[in-house]
Order: sequence, then C-alpha cells, then structure tokens
Amino acid sequence: MYKQNSPIILASKSPRRQELMQLMGLDFTIELKEVDESFPTDLSPSEIAVYISEKKAKAFEAKDNHIVITADTIVALNGEILGKPEDKAHAQEMLTKLSGSVHEVYTGVTLVKNNQITSFYDLTEVTCRTVTAEEIDYYIDNFKPFDKAGSYGIQDWWGLAVVTAMKGSYTNVMGLPTEKLYKALQELR
Repeated sequence: MYKQNSPIILASKSPRRQELMQLMGLDFTIELKEVDESFPTDLSPSEIAVYISEKKAKAFEAKDNHIVITADTIVALNGEILGKPEDKAHAQEMLTKLSGSVHEVYTGVTLVKNNQITSFYDLTEVTCRTVTAEEIDYYIDNFKPFDKAGSYGIQDWWGLAVVTAMKGSYTNVMGLPTEKLYKALQELR
C-alpha cells in the first residue's frame, strides 16, 4: 500500500489524468508550465513519450520533498506519430488511418523528487474496427477530440463503439498508466 508522505504536484491540464489520480486516492495540486513539445526526429515512439515527459518535468524548480508528476501520451501507427489534431480535417485524416488497424499508445511518465528523476513508459496495443466517414464525422462533431493524441478518447464513443481489442493497460490509453505509476510512487524515496 502506498502511503503518501510528500505533497504531489500533477503537471497536467488533462481532466483524464486528474480523474485517474483522484481514483488512485492521491492528494495533489495542479501546476502548469508551458513547454515546447518538439522532439528529435530520430527517437522511437517510446523515447519520444519519455523525452517530452522529462522536458515537462525539467520546467519545474525543485521543491523540497515535493513529488512532481508529468506525462505525455502519443499514438503511433506503423511508426508514424499521430499527435493532437490541428483541426477537423486533420482529425478526419488520423481517424481514417486508425480505422481497421492496430496501433500503439505510449505514455511516458516522469516523477521528480529532490532533484531525483524517475522516468518510465507503458505501451498498449489498440485494435479498431473499420468505420465509415459518416461515423468519423459524427465522432468529431459530437466528441471534439482536439485535445487528444490520435484524435480519440478511449473513455468515450470511440472506445465504446470502435475499439475491439486492447493488449495492455486501459489507463495508459487514457493518458496515465496508473499501475506503473503506483509502483513507481511506492519505490520513490
């Protein structure tokens, strides 16, 4: 059982990450910093997720005995990174690519305590059924997935009506692999 001895700062505006932290029973505050999320082009998808997560963590000045948690989630399809969509046309393009395919979701997580940095990532394979252009437009118009990597949320209509299988952590696809986070918090000194 994790016994929280240090104040936790979650550096994320994601309501899904905040909800998952609450469901884990953690007390935390939210602090946000603007961070450039660019990355070197020679990194693998898992390296990209960790690289950006660490970049977010380094934006924070060390506070004694506080734990800062940052995360970054990316979707990869056949090696192509599908980030957050720029507009409706971009979301349509991404969701069309995901239709009838298997893709990977990577979330990099970084914990910082007393200048000690711990980073890890999780990987989940997601299978989507084939969808029509009409279904894609319905999804975008009704669920507005513009703040989500890959243009979809596993916890909404896309996850309920389109995703047919998952291999790995469900919470990882939501944006925070809670199982690995819990273990990392237990191991953090």
